Amino acid sequence: MRIVGGKYGGRIIAVSKGFDSRPTTDFAKEALFNILDNHFDIQDIRVLDLFSGTGSISFEFASRGCTEIDLVDINSKSVQFIAKVASEMGMKGIHTVRMDVLRFISICKKQYHVIFADPPYDLKNIQDIPGIVFSHQILEPDGWFILEHGKSNSFTNDPHFFKERNYGSVHFSFFKMNM
Repeated sequence: MRIVGGKYGGRIIAVSKGFDSRPTTDFAKEALFNILDNHFDIQDIRVLDLFSGTGSISFEFASRGCTEIDLVDINSKSVQFIAKVASEMGMKGIHTVRMDVLRFISICKKQYHVIFADPPYDLKNIQDIPGIVFSHQILEPDGWFILEHGKSNSFTNDPHFFKERNYGSVHFSFFKMNM
């Protein structure tokens, strides 16, 4: 896994072969952050990374100057790995939470400018995630919710959907509040 931009750009983070996670590809991650950099001042936003896995997306935010990043994953191995890497690299502002993502959303009291979710592509209730995020009002009014998913899912009929970008097998659907 590689950090593609910012302070730690080019840095490779070794992930053990037994790790049960699929990090976002470098190509897709670079394209995603080009979009985000054109819309947000990354240094001034709060980020929530759901189904954080290896922490690849959060490490990218931290490398680009974001200092308020909450990561949620139910897998204790993932949470421990992310906390260890963040500490070793001196990344400030990364907070890990070991919890079921849907439970976390239901009790969360904060709002975020960017919420990124990368659930397993075959998650049976993946179609429900945007509605759950919006029903709990954890997204800032001008914020974006971004869902990474496979090609078998489409969110174009969701009332908060506003665009999709495809990078090989990686699909990002973007959602925002209706204004």
